[in-house]
Amino acid sequence: ILEVQLGTLALTKATSSIVKQFAQTMIDDHTKANEELKTLCENKNITLPTMLSEKHQKRVGDLEEKSGSDFDKEYSDLMVNDHKDVVEMFKKAADKGNDAELKAWAAGKISPLEHHLSMAKNVKEQVK
Repeated sequence: ILEVQLGTLALTKATSSIVKQFAQTMIDDHTKANEELKTLCENKNITLPTMLSEKHQKRVGDLEEKSGSDFDKEYSDLMVNDHKDVVEMFKKAADKGNDAELKAWAAGKISPLEHHLSMAKNVKEQVK
């Protein structure tokens, strides 16, 4: 949810075309992954959150206050840090999760997330 909301924000506030392209990729890829996870969880009677946590809402709020190149730099920095955390979280879920289908789903997302991390690093370098 965070990646999609931040990507949507970046489409309106970013000044760099590379940031906007990256944001659109985040929206597209994470929306698709969210739908896959939602379907998988519905079949298992697992309820997923529909809103951001307070911590993540604060991140969105803080980023909303930025503009221009400051926004581009902050967004790209946030995407690098967030994807580092997410890759580790998915590796842990794929390795130590309790549900075989969810473990397999998480394992299948590691490579795309690592690609997102690489893209985020590239964007960060270009907006420095």
